[in-house]
Amino acid sequence: MARDTVETHFTQAVAELKAGTPRDPAHPIREGTSLTGEQCRTLYDLQLGSRLLDIAARWLRQQGEGFYTIGSAGHEGNAAVAAATRPTDPALLHYRSGAFYLTRSAMAGRLAEEGMRDVLLGLTASADEPIAGGRHKVFGHPDLAVIPQTSTIASHLPRAVGVAFAIERARALGVTSAWPQDAIAVCSFGDASINHATALSGFNTASYATFQGQALPLLFVCEDNGLGISVRTPKGWVEAAARRPGITYFQADGCDLADAYDTAARAAEHVRVNRAPAFLHLSTVRLMGHAGSDVESSYRTQREIRADLDRDPLLRTAGLLVEAGLATPESLLKGYESERELVLRLALGATRGPKLGSLREVVEPLAPRHDDMIAKISPVAAEPSVREKTFAGNLPEEDKALTLSQAINRTLADALAVHPGMMIFGEDVARKGGVYGVTRGLQKRFGAARVFDTLLDEQSILGLALGAGVSGMLPVPEIQYLAYLHNALDQIRGEASSLSFFSKGAFTNPMVVRVPGLAYQLGFGGHFHNDNAIAALRDIPGLVIAAPSRPDDASAMLRTCLAAARTQKSVCLFLEPIALYNTRDLFDDGDGGWMAPYAPPSRWAETHVPIGRARGYGDGRDLTIVTFGNGLRMSLRAAVKLTQEGFSCRVLDLRWLAPLPMEDLMRSAELTGKVLIADETRHSGGVSEGLIAELVDAGYSGQIARVTSADSFVPLGDAADHVLLSETEIEEAARKLLS
Repeated sequence: MARDTVETHFTQAVAELKAGTPRDPAHPIREGTSLTGEQCRTLYDLQLGSRLLDIAARWLRQQGEGFYTIGSAGHEGNAAVAAATRPTDPALLHYRSGAFYLTRSAMAGRLAEEGMRDVLLGLTASADEPIAGGRHKVFGHPDLAVIPQTSTIASHLPRAVGVAFAIERARALGVTSAWPQDAIAVCSFGDASINHATALSGFNTASYATFQGQALPLLFVCEDNGLGISVRTPKGWVEAAARRPGITYFQADGCDLADAYDTAARAAEHVRVNRAPAFLHLSTVRLMGHAGSDVESSYRTQREIRADLDRDPLLRTAGLLVEAGLATPESLLKGYESERELVLRLALGATRGPKLGSLREVVEPLAPRHDDMIAKISPVAAEPSVREKTFAGNLPEEDKALTLSQAINRTLADALAVHPGMMIFGEDVARKGGVYGVTRGLQKRFGAARVFDTLLDEQSILGLALGAGVSGMLPVPEIQYLAYLHNALDQIRGEASSLSFFSKGAFTNPMVVRVPGLAYQLGFGGHFHNDNAIAALRDIPGLVIAAPSRPDDASAMLRTCLAAARTQKSVCLFLEPIALYNTRDLFDDGDGGWMAPYAPPSRWAETHVPIGRARGYGDGRDLTIVTFGNGLRMSLRAAVKLTQEGFSCRVLDLRWLAPLPMEDLMRSAELTGKVLIADETRHSGGVSEGLIAELVDAGYSGQIARVTSADSFVPLGDAADHVLLSETEIEEAARKLLS
């Protein structure tokens, strides 16, 4: 077994170590290093603890009590990185960071057993595990500034860039941050991960920002063992990929604790002093295979495996201690056996901890929401004098009725005036004011530090939001079009929406992501400007999806989303129908029926829109038309025609696509006994599928029909009309259901 091979090789090799000239433990462990003998001994103990946790993980798996065997063996040199940074520096760690985690825990004043117990409770999926509570095995702890990462493919790198950005931006704005003002962000990952698109996005954004003079205190740490499971990383590739404008490159032998420590200290100092990113390249080895199920002899030669055993970082640190006369082979081997016994005893104890016992326990931290707190914060406005200055004396409530885009613009301005930590950013949102002018004038009023353009990379935009949110700010990123969001969906699915779940709410990343989308732009722009696919969003646990249609709803719902982000740390997606941005009329040209006055702050409480509440139009008893987005305007127009034909209809605007407003839906459905769903998304995977399933599950026994857009991308010009749901189709389906 790989475990036995590693242990046997270590004990045999330690027994053969030869003592050198004794050194004072307060002095460097060897010539040319700043690592003292005392530090070396301390770090050896932590490296040993990490190694034995890997041994325990394999043992637990054999007993049927452990559920994770990807270990840190061979990567124990990352203890040096922890020692070279501060326990208050936010760290986003690679899954082979056991020694870093134990070192950070010790630096924070915790007992060695506490850090080891954290890991063991994670391995056994114990509900007592302090960060994920049995939901996943991660390295994380709120008291250690270690932000848990579940990614194995570097999808945490855009967030790491965002954390570094937020450290500096919070200081510039004078707002409270989760991190000290002189902190640096630390982000570690494996060599194979540097090829992933999200890693490239993180590197590029850091380089792009630094190139423009933006401070970005971020230490990238690549732990290079030369393998991505079985795929080899070409020699020299990591260094070649790491050398980018504005990112200083450092290289060290991660198996040599002294070299790793000295180089990590220089790299961390460079980042801290210059507030600029650095790339620390640690060459490591991977011992015991990728994970417990991996038989690495199937793709590696015995010679290669033995070469890695000879570079074992734990063995080489032991060699430093023996050579400096600070330990003997006998004392090290005795300590190994004693510590091994302790760790296995702790592992056995971890198996006795409670497990998550119900669905309610599992989902508890997923997306907590207290509607009363949201309702309390949502109506909060800036002081009257501040609002007067913000709007240059032209308060929006004193203006004429507004369009949808105007209402969103004024609401964002009001929010920026009252929330000093709020930032709006994305492609073209600053000087241009957005492609459709929704953010026009906001940068001029609130400054380039709070309203700014980003590079054209959706992963980076969301990464900035992730980092700003977890740092205590209120990010409002814009993804220019719904179609562009799919380029970076994992930043919402795998990062934003999962953080609270995998940290029991200890870490959160509140945000409101504005996304112009949906179709009906008279054939202009084709698919990428008329995307109507949201199925990939609606199944993300905990994600709130708002879909306002009317200006008054947009204002109230945007305030709700911002309040939910502030008080509940919610991740909200605010879907804005582009075709309705500048729509003014409902029935006839010039009727102004789609515009609405801006509510003054004194009315914000009474106009508050809770998450998951629909809005009804009419009181008909023959048919309920359920819709949202562009469908609302079409359905209201259709309902008037049907009323003229003698049918009594009501229209229900869902307003929220996640969670669905089921209470309002059931009430309206049961009042009429006939439900027509007018869904502008696709026939397959669209919103209507979920609505029908929910109605059936809730016991609705009346008639249901639906009309949708086709299962097609949206083409240019008039051809779009063949794909998209039409007002005529709504009318015809309603007549059929009513006949």
